[in-house]
Amino acid sequence: MFSSCADPSTLQGLNWLLCYLTTGKHLDFYFSFLTVLTLLAVTAPTALAFGFGGAMMSRSHILPLRIIGKGYTAMVRGVPDIVFFLFFVIALDQGIEWLMHQVRCPDWTDPIRNGLEFRVCPEAKVPQNASAQVWHSAYGFVLAVVTFALVFGAFAANVIYGAMQAVPRAQLETAEAYGMNARQVFRRVLVPQMWVYALPGLSNLWMILIKATPLLFLLGVQDIVYWARELGGAKTSAYAYPHPDWRLYYFLFLLVFYLCMTRVSELVLTRIQNRLSLGQATASGEAQRKAAT
Repeated sequence: MFSSCADPSTLQGLNWLLCYLTTGKHLDFYFSFLTVLTLLAVTAPTALAFGFGGAMMSRSHILPLRIIGKGYTAMVRGVPDIVFFLFFVIALDQGIEWLMHQVRCPDWTDPIRNGLEFRVCPEAKVPQNASAQVWHSAYGFVLAVVTFALVFGAFAANVIYGAMQAVPRAQLETAEAYGMNARQVFRRVLVPQMWVYALPGLSNLWMILIKATPLLFLLGVQDIVYWARELGGAKTSAYAYPHPDWRLYYFLFLLVFYLCMTRVSELVLTRIQNRLSLGQATASGEAQRKAAT
């Protein structure tokens, strides 16, 4: 990065360390932290939307929708995450390219699937082989977001469904007695009250989502764990900055990073829980009332 780092063999001490920590690969390592934080920021609301939709379908009076909602929740929750991550990404990627193949190459005569090989016309590749690397990275990131959202959305759907069931029936009946229709009861009473019961379960899902981010490596995204393993491993003379095996220090740094993430999350979630419990007929709400008296 600096002109003084052009010849690593002439560097020693702090100068060597400074140049080592500012190489292009280390800049990719630092950028991967932003990738993980962006994934969390995008995936969390997307998974929550999937979960809310799945819970709504599970509660639907329309049988096909109820089957879809319960089937989605049961199927994803019943499959190990790593298996779903490996299978779904491949299936989604090939499904997109198959659709593009049908649109862009209608005259193609060769079989698309030949044994274990999956071949589409070059125009159907997503992204195109000639596309810049940034588009390949962005495509992999979008696949990762969709996969994470589907997996954690199924768990969120189960949490939200249970929270809706936990809202006291007397509150809903009182709203109906005041003349509210079904949509008003749902929007003004059920959903606001539901979050009090859903937040503990959703908080656990958020913590699990943070710990699941290293699975990005399985989806072809170079995340912080990938770079820590690559940069910390012992280098040979083929590398500009050879060093012993430093993976222990890199992973200790990641340990601190994840612990800080979970600690900040706990503080924020506790404040949200206290805010939602204020005035509620729950154990937390009763504790707040007793503390105020």
